[in-house]
Amino acid sequence: MSFELQETTIHGHRVAYRLAGSGPPIVLIHGITSSSVVWELVGPQLARHHTVLAPDLLGHGQSAKPRGDYSMGAFASGIRDLTLSLGLGRVTVVGHSLGGGVAMQFAYQFPERTERLALVSSGGLGRSVHGLLRAATLPGSELVLPLLAGHHILGAGRAVGRAFGRAGVQLGNDALEMARGHASLGDPESRAAFVQTLRASVDVGGQRVQALDRLYLASELPLLIVWGARDRIIPPGHGRRAHKLVAGSRFELFEAAGHFPHLDEPERFVATFEDWIATTEPGPADDARFRDAVRRHAA
Repeated sequence: MSFELQETTIHGHRVAYRLAGSGPPIVLIHGITSSSVVWELVGPQLARHHTVLAPDLLGHGQSAKPRGDYSMGAFASGIRDLTLSLGLGRVTVVGHSLGGGVAMQFAYQFPERTERLALVSSGGLGRSVHGLLRAATLPGSELVLPLLAGHHILGAGRAVGRAFGRAGVQLGNDALEMARGHASLGDPESRAAFVQTLRASVDVGGQRVQALDRLYLASELPLLIVWGARDRIIPPGHGRRAHKLVAGSRFELFEAAGHFPHLDEPERFVATFEDWIATTEPGPADDARFRDAVRRHAA
Protein backbone atom coordinates (compact mmCIF):
# COMPACT_ATOMS: atom_id res chain seq x y z
CA MET A 1 0.00 0.00 0.00
CA SER A 2 1.35 3.41 -0.98
CA PHE A 3 2.50 5.60 1.90
CA GLU A 4 4.33 8.15 -0.23
CA LEU A 5 5.04 11.72 0.78
CA GLN A 6 2.57 14.37 -0.37
CA GLU A 7 2.47 18.14 0.10
CA THR A 8 -0.05 20.89 0.74
CA THR A 9 0.14 24.52 1.77
CA ILE A 10 -1.39 25.75 5.03
CA HIS A 11 -1.15 29.38 6.16
CA GLY A 12 1.42 29.93 3.42
CA HIS A 13 3.77 27.17 4.61
CA ARG A 14 4.58 23.86 2.91
CA VAL A 15 3.31 20.88 4.93
CA ALA A 16 4.46 17.40 3.94
CA TYR A 17 2.49 14.32 4.96
CA ARG A 18 1.78 10.68 4.20
CA LEU A 19 -1.80 9.49 3.78
CA ALA A 20 -3.10 5.98 3.11
CA GLY A 21 -6.08 3.72 3.59
CA SER A 22 -9.72 4.29 4.41
CA GLY A 23 -11.87 4.02 7.49
CA PRO A 24 -11.72 5.67 10.93
CA PRO A 25 -8.80 8.14 10.84
CA ILE A 26 -5.55 7.83 12.79
CA VAL A 27 -2.92 10.58 13.04
CA LEU A 28 0.69 9.47 13.71
CA ILE A 29 2.93 12.24 15.11
CA HIS A 30 6.72 11.81 15.10
CA GLY A 31 9.32 13.08 17.58
CA ILE A 32 11.98 15.79 17.45
CA THR A 33 14.43 15.72 14.48
CA SER A 34 12.34 12.89 13.05
CA SER A 35 9.70 12.85 10.31
CA SER A 36 6.79 10.83 8.98
CA VAL A 37 9.26 8.28 7.60
CA VAL A 38 9.54 6.83 11.12
CA TRP A 39 6.03 5.36 10.68
CA GLU A 40 6.76 3.55 7.39
CA LEU A 41 6.80 0.09 8.99
CA VAL A 42 3.45 0.41 10.75
CA GLY A 43 1.53 3.03 8.75
CA PRO A 44 0.68 0.84 5.75
CA GLN A 45 -0.36 -2.03 8.03
CA LEU A 46 -2.68 0.21 10.05
CA ALA A 47 -4.06 1.58 6.77
CA ARG A 48 -5.61 -1.81 6.01
CA HIS A 49 -8.54 -0.80 8.24
CA HIS A 50 -8.02 2.92 8.84
CA THR A 51 -7.24 6.20 7.14
CA VAL A 52 -3.69 6.88 8.33
CA LEU A 53 -2.20 10.38 8.30
CA ALA A 54 1.46 10.91 9.23
CA PRO A 55 2.58 14.55 8.88
CA ASP A 56 6.03 16.09 8.95
CA LEU A 57 5.67 18.70 11.69
CA LEU A 58 6.75 22.22 10.74
CA GLY A 59 10.50 22.47 11.17
CA HIS A 60 10.92 18.76 10.42
CA GLY A 61 11.31 16.50 7.41
CA GLN A 62 10.12 18.02 4.15
CA SER A 63 7.79 20.57 5.76
CA ALA A 64 8.68 24.25 5.85
CA LYS A 65 11.02 25.53 8.56
CA PRO A 66 9.89 29.10 9.16
CA ARG A 67 10.87 31.44 11.93
CA GLY A 68 7.90 31.15 14.23
CA ASP A 69 6.14 29.33 17.04
CA TYR A 70 7.37 25.80 17.77
CA SER A 71 5.42 25.25 20.98
CA MET A 72 3.24 22.21 21.70
CA GLY A 73 0.17 24.35 21.21
CA ALA A 74 1.32 25.56 17.80
CA PHE A 75 2.09 22.00 16.67
CA ALA A 76 -1.33 20.83 17.89
CA SER A 77 -3.05 23.64 15.99
CA GLY A 78 -1.10 22.67 12.88
CA ILE A 79 -2.33 19.08 13.18
CA ARG A 80 -5.89 20.35 13.59
CA ASP A 81 -5.59 22.52 10.48
CA LEU A 82 -4.14 19.68 8.40
CA THR A 83 -6.91 17.27 9.43
CA LEU A 84 -9.47 19.96 8.61
CA SER A 85 -7.96 20.58 5.19
CA LEU A 86 -8.06 16.84 4.44
CA GLY A 87 -11.61 16.48 5.75
CA LEU A 88 -10.74 13.77 8.26
CA GLY A 89 -13.18 14.63 11.04
CA ARG A 90 -12.56 13.16 14.50
CA VAL A 91 -9.30 11.20 14.87
CA THR A 92 -7.39 8.79 17.05
CA VAL A 93 -4.20 10.71 17.75
CA VAL A 94 -0.90 8.87 18.32
CA GLY A 95 2.31 10.59 19.38
CA HIS A 96 5.89 9.35 19.79
CA SER A 97 8.38 11.16 22.06
CA LEU A 98 7.89 14.91 21.41
CA GLY A 99 4.88 13.85 19.32
CA GLY A 100 3.33 12.40 22.46
CA GLY A 101 3.34 15.85 24.02
CA VAL A 102 1.79 17.23 20.83
CA ALA A 103 -0.86 14.48 20.86
CA MET A 104 -1.81 15.27 24.45
CA GLN A 105 -1.97 18.98 23.64
CA PHE A 106 -4.19 18.19 20.64
CA ALA A 107 -6.57 16.22 22.86
CA TYR A 108 -6.67 19.04 25.45
CA GLN A 109 -7.16 21.83 22.90
CA PHE A 110 -9.53 20.01 20.58
CA PRO A 111 -11.47 17.37 22.56
CA GLU A 112 -14.32 17.60 20.06
CA ARG A 113 -11.92 16.34 17.35
CA THR A 114 -10.32 13.53 19.40
CA GLU A 115 -11.63 9.96 19.66
CA ARG A 116 -8.70 8.25 21.35
CA LEU A 117 -5.19 9.06 22.56
CA ALA A 118 -2.10 6.83 22.26
CA LEU A 119 1.31 7.74 23.68
CA VAL A 120 4.50 6.00 22.53
CA SER A 121 7.62 6.64 24.65
CA SER A 122 6.06 10.03 25.21
CA GLY A 123 7.50 13.29 26.37
CA GLY A 124 5.65 15.46 28.86
CA LEU A 125 5.15 12.79 31.55
CA GLY A 126 8.18 13.46 33.74
CA ARG A 127 11.31 15.56 34.13
CA SER A 128 13.95 13.05 32.99
CA VAL A 129 15.29 13.09 29.43
CA HIS A 130 18.59 12.14 27.76
CA GLY A 131 21.53 14.40 28.61
CA LEU A 132 22.30 15.20 24.98
CA LEU A 133 18.90 16.87 24.61
CA ARG A 134 19.43 18.84 27.82
CA ALA A 135 22.84 19.98 26.60
CA ALA A 136 21.40 21.17 23.30
CA THR A 137 19.30 23.75 25.17
CA LEU A 138 22.36 25.52 26.61
CA PRO A 139 23.21 29.03 25.42
CA GLY A 140 25.47 28.88 22.40
CA SER A 141 24.30 25.47 21.21
CA GLU A 142 23.36 27.14 17.92
CA LEU A 143 27.08 27.79 17.37
CA VAL A 144 28.09 24.19 18.06
CA LEU A 145 25.42 22.44 16.01
CA PRO A 146 26.86 23.55 12.62
CA LEU A 147 30.14 21.87 13.56
CA LEU A 148 28.43 18.66 14.70
CA ALA A 149 26.24 18.56 11.61
CA GLY A 150 29.02 19.34 9.16
CA HIS A 151 29.41 17.08 6.16
CA HIS A 152 32.75 15.72 7.35
CA ILE A 153 31.28 14.69 10.72
CA LEU A 154 28.21 13.15 9.11
CA GLY A 155 30.40 11.32 6.61
CA ALA A 156 32.55 9.94 9.40
CA GLY A 157 29.44 8.75 11.22
CA ARG A 158 28.20 6.91 8.15
CA ALA A 159 31.62 5.32 7.69
CA VAL A 160 31.55 4.07 11.30
CA GLY A 161 28.09 2.62 10.71
CA ARG A 162 29.28 0.80 7.59
CA ALA A 163 32.31 -0.53 9.45
CA PHE A 164 30.08 -1.93 12.21
CA GLY A 165 27.91 -3.54 9.53
CA ARG A 166 30.88 -5.23 7.86
CA ALA A 167 31.93 -6.54 11.25
CA GLY A 168 28.50 -8.08 11.76
CA VAL A 169 27.46 -5.59 14.42
CA GLN A 170 24.05 -4.06 13.75
CA LEU A 171 23.33 -0.73 15.37
CA GLY A 172 19.96 -0.60 17.12
CA ASN A 173 17.09 1.56 15.93
CA ASP A 174 17.71 4.09 18.70
CA ALA A 175 21.25 4.74 17.44
CA LEU A 176 20.18 4.72 13.80
CA GLU A 177 17.31 7.14 14.35
CA MET A 178 19.47 9.47 16.44
CA ALA A 179 22.01 9.47 13.61
CA ARG A 180 19.27 10.14 11.07
CA GLY A 181 18.01 13.01 13.22
CA HIS A 182 21.54 14.38 13.53
CA ALA A 183 21.92 14.24 9.76
CA SER A 184 18.71 16.26 9.34
CA LEU A 185 20.37 19.29 10.96
CA GLY A 186 22.67 19.99 8.02
CA ASP A 187 21.13 23.36 7.08
CA PRO A 188 20.66 26.53 9.18
CA GLU A 189 16.86 26.49 8.97
CA SER A 190 16.64 22.93 10.33
CA ARG A 191 19.05 23.72 13.15
CA ALA A 192 17.13 26.85 14.14
CA ALA A 193 13.84 24.94 14.14
CA PHE A 194 15.39 22.15 16.23
CA VAL A 195 16.70 24.54 18.88
CA GLN A 196 13.41 26.45 19.06
CA THR A 197 11.41 23.23 19.32
CA LEU A 198 13.66 21.78 22.00
CA ARG A 199 13.81 24.93 24.13
CA ALA A 200 10.02 25.16 24.06
CA SER A 201 9.79 21.97 26.15
CA VAL A 202 13.24 21.13 27.59
CA ASP A 203 15.86 23.00 29.61
CA VAL A 204 19.20 22.01 31.10
CA GLY A 205 17.40 20.30 34.00
CA GLY A 206 15.17 18.17 31.77
CA GLN A 207 11.64 18.35 30.44
CA ARG A 208 9.97 21.53 31.62
CA VAL A 209 6.60 21.13 29.91
CA GLN A 210 4.57 18.65 31.94
CA ALA A 211 1.15 17.15 31.29
CA LEU A 212 0.85 15.47 34.67
CA ASP A 213 -1.25 18.28 36.14
CA ARG A 214 -3.84 17.81 33.36
CA LEU A 215 -3.50 14.09 32.88
CA TYR A 216 -6.81 13.47 34.66
CA LEU A 217 -8.48 14.76 31.48
CA ALA A 218 -7.11 11.74 29.61
CA SER A 219 -9.47 9.54 31.63
CA GLU A 220 -12.26 10.96 29.46
CA LEU A 221 -10.72 9.19 26.43
CA PRO A 222 -9.45 5.69 25.70
CA LEU A 223 -5.71 5.96 26.50
CA LEU A 224 -3.00 3.58 25.31
CA ILE A 225 0.59 3.93 26.58
CA VAL A 226 3.36 1.99 24.82
CA TRP A 227 7.00 2.00 25.94
CA GLY A 228 10.21 0.16 25.24
CA ALA A 229 11.81 -1.46 28.28
CA ARG A 230 15.27 -0.52 26.91
CA ASP A 231 14.44 3.16 26.36
CA ARG A 232 17.43 5.32 27.35
CA ILE A 233 15.95 8.57 26.03
CA ILE A 234 12.86 8.79 28.25
CA PRO A 235 12.53 6.30 31.16
CA PRO A 236 9.73 3.68 31.01
CA GLY A 237 8.81 4.74 34.54
CA HIS A 238 7.18 7.83 33.05
CA GLY A 239 4.70 5.60 31.26
CA ARG A 240 4.02 3.43 34.30
CA ARG A 241 3.26 6.50 36.41
CA ALA A 242 0.89 7.92 33.79
CA HIS A 243 -0.89 4.56 33.61
CA LYS A 244 -1.45 4.58 37.37
CA LEU A 245 -2.79 8.12 37.25
CA VAL A 246 -5.34 7.46 34.51
CA ALA A 247 -8.04 4.97 35.41
CA GLY A 248 -8.93 2.66 32.55
CA SER A 249 -5.72 3.31 30.60
CA ARG A 250 -3.75 0.48 29.00
CA PHE A 251 0.01 0.17 29.41
CA GLU A 252 2.14 -2.07 27.18
CA LEU A 253 5.86 -2.56 27.83
CA PHE A 254 7.80 -3.94 24.85
CA GLU A 255 10.65 -5.84 26.47
CA ALA A 256 12.92 -5.97 23.41
CA ALA A 257 12.38 -2.35 22.35
CA GLY A 258 14.15 0.92 22.99
CA HIS A 259 12.85 4.44 22.37
CA PHE A 260 11.23 3.37 19.07
CA PRO A 261 8.96 0.38 19.84
CA HIS A 262 7.12 0.85 16.54
CA LEU A 263 10.44 0.21 14.76
CA ASP A 264 11.83 -2.46 17.09
CA GLU A 265 8.63 -4.54 17.28
CA PRO A 266 6.35 -3.32 14.46
CA GLU A 267 4.16 -6.45 14.27
CA ARG A 268 3.44 -6.36 18.00
CA PHE A 269 2.85 -2.61 17.81
CA VAL A 270 0.22 -2.99 15.08
CA ALA A 271 -1.45 -5.94 16.82
CA THR A 272 -1.58 -4.06 20.13
CA PHE A 273 -2.92 -0.93 18.51
CA GLU A 274 -5.62 -2.73 16.52
CA ASP A 275 -6.73 -4.71 19.57
CA TRP A 276 -6.98 -1.48 21.59
CA ILE A 277 -9.08 0.15 18.86
CA ALA A 278 -11.35 -2.89 18.64
CA THR A 279 -11.93 -3.08 22.40
CA THR A 280 -12.61 0.60 23.12
CA GLU A 281 -15.29 3.10 22.19
CA PRO A 282 -14.43 6.59 20.93
CA GLY A 283 -14.47 9.40 23.46
CA PRO A 284 -17.29 11.95 23.55
CA ALA A 285 -17.93 14.05 20.47
CA ASP A 286 -18.13 17.32 22.44
CA ASP A 287 -16.22 18.94 25.26
CA ALA A 288 -18.93 18.58 27.93
CA ARG A 289 -17.16 15.75 29.80
CA PHE A 290 -13.87 17.63 29.69
CA ARG A 291 -15.59 20.74 31.02
CA ASP A 292 -17.16 18.78 33.85
CA ALA A 293 -13.85 17.09 34.69
CA VAL A 294 -12.09 20.47 34.94
CA ARG A 295 -14.84 21.76 37.21
CA ARG A 296 -14.66 18.68 39.45
CA HIS A 297 -10.88 18.97 39.69
CA ALA A 298 -11.11 22.67 40.57
CA ALA A 299 -13.67 22.05 43.32
